[in-house]
Amino acid sequence: MVGIKVLSLFDGMSCGQIALNRAGFKVDKYYASEINNHSIFITQKNYPNTIQLGNVEDLNYDSLMDIGQIDLLLGGSPCQNLSISNIDRKEHSNGLDGEKSKLFYEYVRVKNTVKPKYFLLENVESMSDVDKDIITEILEVEPIMIDSADFSAQDRKRYYWTNIPITNINKNKNNLFIKNIIEPSVNEKYYYSQTFDPVDSSKKIITRLHVNTHDLSKRVYNLDKKCATLTACRGGYRQKKIYLPDENRIRKLTPLEYERLQTVPEGYTEGVADSHRYNMLGDGWTVDVIAYILSHMKGFEYQTELESKYIATLNT
Repeated sequence: MVGIKVLSLFDGMSCGQIALNRAGFKVDKYYASEINNHSIFITQKNYPNTIQLGNVEDLNYDSLMDIGQIDLLLGGSPCQNLSISNIDRKEHSNGLDGEKSKLFYEYVRVKNTVKPKYFLLENVESMSDVDKDIITEILEVEPIMIDSADFSAQDRKRYYWTNIPITNINKNKNNLFIKNIIEPSVNEKYYYSQTFDPVDSSKKIITRLHVNTHDLSKRVYNLDKKCATLTACRGGYRQKKIYLPDENRIRKLTPLEYERLQTVPEGYTEGVADSHRYNMLGDGWTVDVIAYILSHMKGFEYQTELESKYIATLNT
């Protein structure tokens, strides 16, 4: 049985590869462009046949031609310069001209060179209309907004630009909340000793931790609500926090709980320090969303019956 050939840019820990497997595709060759050594380690641990290509900026015409025909081009170009959460940080608010987010144009260059049958680009929903319109005009497809809340216990709105013919988008809110993904007991190192504001159990942000940092890092979430969007945790107190009413204590979510929120296989990111696990999961994709999109690809003889089963499962 012939398999699909994939090129994934900004591959991270290879969430695209997990999604392809979950959607029922046999992968013949999977080429990954990534520069973070910890992410590469996790990818190779789980998918040792992955062909690592290094920095996307070093992929010249000849090296791309050597790869040959690509069935699917994946990419989630860095979004640090696009998200409105960074609007007050001048070094991170330059849109597509920013140091990180300008890598979108590398995706375009590669796409125009390899001419894949299908392509998928992901980025934040909170970008400006100007940046969204630029991406749309260049890729010549309208973005689809999908919220990970429809697939997981996490709120995570993202735009997806793709030529995959998605005829129906899962819009059924599931009944998963933070309480459904937490571990029953965790190491004491995940708990905070600081005091916190009075608890309001009616709110998603149930209280705030008394730490000297910006508001986003003080927020503590209600077990009965969806978790806020996971992000990389480069800096203190940035892990998502929960209030445990039975203990009247606050702790950060664990890497395993981050995996569950991103619908990543449990233990997938084991093998590196917690800090690296948090970062790659925050930078990664909600796997079930990507699997849902990819499961609509047509025209591959090696696509399995799992396609229809997967869509049916997500729409129930």
